Amino acid sequence: MDISVVIPLLNEDESLPELTAWIERVMQEHQYSYEVIYVDDGSTDNSWSVIEELRAKNHHIKGIKFQRNYGKSAGLNEGFRAAQGDVIITMDADLQDSPDEIPELRRMIIEDKFDLVSGWKKKRYDNKFTKNLPSKLFNAAARQMSGIILHDFNCGLKSYSRKVVKSIEVYGEMHRYVPVLAKWAGFRKIGEKVVEHRPRKYGVSKFGWDRFINGFLDLLTIFFMGKFGKRPMHFFGFWGTMSFLLGTGVSLYLFISKLINYEYPLTNKPGFYFAIAAMLIGVQLFLAGFLGELISRNSAGRNSYLIETKAGL
Repeated sequence: MDISVVIPLLNEDESLPELTAWIERVMQEHQYSYEVIYVDDGSTDNSWSVIEELRAKNHHIKGIKFQRNYGKSAGLNEGFRAAQGDVIITMDADLQDSPDEIPELRRMIIEDKFDLVSGWKKKRYDNKFTKNLPSKLFNAAARQMSGIILHDFNCGLKSYSRKVVKSIEVYGEMHRYVPVLAKWAGFRKIGEKVVEHRPRKYGVSKFGWDRFINGFLDLLTIFFMGKFGKRPMHFFGFWGTMSFLLGTGVSLYLFISKLINYEYPLTNKPGFYFAIAAMLIGVQLFLAGFLGELISRNSAGRNSYLIETKAGL
């Protein structure tokens, strides 16, 4: 199969027929073998009924319906697991991403040998202050922390080689930083393509102000997991050692001072309590490191979702 198009969605019943017809036209023009995997993230409208109707008319359409809402990352993760194409394209269901970008995104994977190509919506129709400005700040922070030179990490329109999507796990709200996940998995040829951003035609945005706080926290998580996910003791053990040694050093200083001057009142000195606190923190960090090592070696995976039904899979 040439292409798998993975589309997570939430309450987008109005846009699905038009989006499906557009994708079908592009695929037929270029004679691709393909599948479109819609992942219904617990929609409360008629989205799943529309998907079933589309499936009845076109066998290339497939679907996964979650029993409840889990978020975009869950949708991408399940879509990646089901995808069979050599190239996987992701896009949003709201018609703000253009399927006409698919052929070039595929070419960059197949011919230019990119592992991942991320779209860059250089000209956007979002509100400048509620979306554009915060997105620029987060993208700048993501570039600085990850070393990946992309302008728009959160763009839903991306293309991947099959090996990439089968090697990464998207969880929580990590869909914003899939390029970073790919890099930590060893895929370093990451490209970018300027893509069209279309005004929203149907429905409303599903993201609020909380996404900015969550995005920053997820970036910190990505950074930590990439460096210490498999060896948490290297992080907690290092700082635990530093803290314990600092507390021990202060304690020795106070002990020697007490030997020199027997009348020296240890408990009246702030250093006494600082030393105790530093040693206790060091021990706690050590314990956190040991627990982290046990968890990382015995975890059975974090992605387990209740799937109500599937279509074509």
